[in-house]
Amino acid sequence: MKLILASASPRRARILRDAGFEFEVCPAHVDETRFHGERPEDYVRRLADAKARVAAEEAGKKNIPAIVIGADTAVVAAGELLGKPTSADDARKILRLLSGRTHEVLTGVSVLRVPEGSAALHVETTRVTFLELSEKDIDDYIATGEPLDKAGAYAIQGIASRYISKIEGDYFNVVGLPMARVWKMLRSLGFNQTINQ
Repeated sequence: MKLILASASPRRARILRDAGFEFEVCPAHVDETRFHGERPEDYVRRLADAKARVAAEEAGKKNIPAIVIGADTAVVAAGELLGKPTSADDARKILRLLSGRTHEVLTGVSVLRVPEGSAALHVETTRVTFLELSEKDIDDYIATGEPLDKAGAYAIQGIASRYISKIEGDYFNVVGLPMARVWKMLRSLGFNQTINQ
């Protein structure tokens, strides 16, 4: 049975690969517009499921038995859902909001089995605390370019690691894929691939 990652994220692919999985990448493009009043948990769950269903439909058309993983990650700080910054100024605003505070990283995960249609859905939450950032810290970090394509304007596995003072929960969830949870979900749907070395 084939394993499919419905994501273009190199970080998610790296997590799966490092955990010893063989898989194919099938990026699924969906409308990521948030519904009015939609809770962050519901938002990431809905998008993860939509991505998994798009890739599952493609596998179904080819009559390929598969398990598809869809995921979506969002950062929530001070009650505000923070996506990827739209500009350096937007990244600056986000990093000021994170400075010296604890925020939550939520990842919705959807795992679908094709063609049976059985599914598992979950939202993983991790709490992350930032050190106080000076304006110079923020300017220097933005100048690296790292914050500009990341939800919440930072990459915990990159340069931003120097600013993280505490993490409560799954580290890999902050990177984009809570691997231990994904493994449980895969097993619940009967997936048992041997470890690829």
